[in-house]
Amino acid sequence: MRVLVTGDLGFVGQRVMAAWPGAVGLSSLGPEIDIGDSAALVKALRACQPQAVLHLAAQSFVPESFNNPEKTYAINFTGTLRLLQALADTGFKGKFLQVGSGDAYGLVPLAEMPIQETRALKPRSPYSVSKAAAEALCFQWSQTGPFEVVMARPFNHIGAGQSSNFAVPDFARQIAQVAAGLRDPVLRVGNMDVSRDFTDVDDIVHAYELLLQHGVNGECYNVCSGQEFYLRDLVERLIKLAGVDARLEVDPERFRPAEQARIWGSYDKLHKHTGWRPLISMDETLLLIYQFSEREFRV
Repeated sequence: MRVLVTGDLGFVGQRVMAAWPGAVGLSSLGPEIDIGDSAALVKALRACQPQAVLHLAAQSFVPESFNNPEKTYAINFTGTLRLLQALADTGFKGKFLQVGSGDAYGLVPLAEMPIQETRALKPRSPYSVSKAAAEALCFQWSQTGPFEVVMARPFNHIGAGQSSNFAVPDFARQIAQVAAGLRDPVLRVGNMDVSRDFTDVDDIVHAYELLLQHGVNGECYNVCSGQEFYLRDLVERLIKLAGVDARLEVDPERFRPAEQARIWGSYDKLHKHTGWRPLISMDETLLLIYQFSEREFRV
């Protein structure tokens, strides 16, 4: 199946391009195609004639969304609208998979974990607002548009090659620097006593593949591990993998305001509709992340 992938140069997009034989990256169809440029999108779609679309293109760094909310909305919401319109204008009849975010659920009481898809969205950042709005747009298109639209709500996902703007690869990078003798054995960290639902990026990519095959039009699906992992435990596992001694130094600037203390979701609906379940263990994921950082600083 020929699948058009937007955001193909990003962390997840590169994994998709490597794993799916029929994937065509939007970036390969023209120089620096702007997701908000309707004419460029129509031209690219006519050249590609996709049978399905995986829409990954997004501004996905939450702190940046506060710095530049207008850009975040332009990419994440208006860009999605332009893409949907361009697909309709070029006669697309396949399935469109919108990648949203579990962050759109907002603050959730501990007693109401794991988070289910039936929970109302209460986004608390420009990023999560843009994703919730794009999801609402996609639902409308699933009901009134000329092709099927399915929505995914991935929770945190990690893997080798992820930007060190994110917590776990940042820990691994700092530890690799310690192991290489390039920094003192002190890791600068934020709040270590929070938990998140982490899934290996390759498991996430497999979920998207199954959703394009079996996802139901108009439905939303959590993509998550169904487990909570404390950041303190993950950094301690990485330190043990590296075989170094290092202490943690809390940096108040790394704290987020009104941060959710504990989070985990349910992937029961995804499993029921597609058979998906996470297969890659956290220890395997952490090893691959650390080895990636270690290669950067190996002497």
